[in-house]
Amino acid sequence: MEGMIALVGSGEFTPAMEALDRALLAATGRDRPRVAVLPTASWPDGEETFRGWAVQGEAHFASLGAEVEPVLVRGAEDANDPSAIAAIGEADLVYLSGGKPGHLLDALVDGGVGAALRAAHARGAVIAGCSAGAMVLAGFQIRSVGRAFVRFPIGWRDALGIVPGTVVIPHYDAFPEPLSAAMALAAPADSLVLGIDEETALVGRDAEWQVHGRGRVTVWRGRHRERLRAGESLRLAVPAGPA
Repeated sequence: MEGMIALVGSGEFTPAMEALDRALLAATGRDRPRVAVLPTASWPDGEETFRGWAVQGEAHFASLGAEVEPVLVRGAEDANDPSAIAAIGEADLVYLSGGKPGHLLDALVDGGVGAALRAAHARGAVIAGCSAGAMVLAGFQIRSVGRAFVRFPIGWRDALGIVPGTVVIPHYDAFPEPLSAAMALAAPADSLVLGIDEETALVGRDAEWQVHGRGRVTVWRGRHRERLRAGESLRLAVPAGPA
């Protein structure tokens, strides 16, 4: 069975998401789960920031009783590193932290690390992505340039497709909703747009998903908008991913 997925709007490795992270660890079914923390999306902000996210992720999950290994993939040049591939292959939970979504997707889309991530999901590992990490797990990702979150006219590229047929907009409550609505209405045809508030997550597998955290998940189906709060459930009627 494919593993559980957590799409997180913000707040990775902080007390705000501790209850969710405990639940994700429990979902692995392991007494001492092995966690791989992948801070790749933060690499464009410099080595200090990149290392800082790795240290923060390691400390956070270790405090929750996990065995943690930071996977120091900086970019596409590391995408076939055998030690990184092995770490993800052995993990019970893989966590992709935030930063620059375009850089993260470039690093994962064609290399062995991205293939290992898909294989981990297929064999039942829990996959969590926060902010940029959540965006790359979707079916489509907005094209961005440099430090800009979005550019106009809005364009799209295929993401990893672990949650196929979807678009994720993290930090949804941090943007004026007219901007978020413009992105949602420009999304690829028949896609489902998931606007995830800060310190909020949408968690599930297959079609069954539930909201966790302090905020809301805003679901756009074309021009139809639906709001969901913590504890409320959603069925993701999305097309099947690639075989």
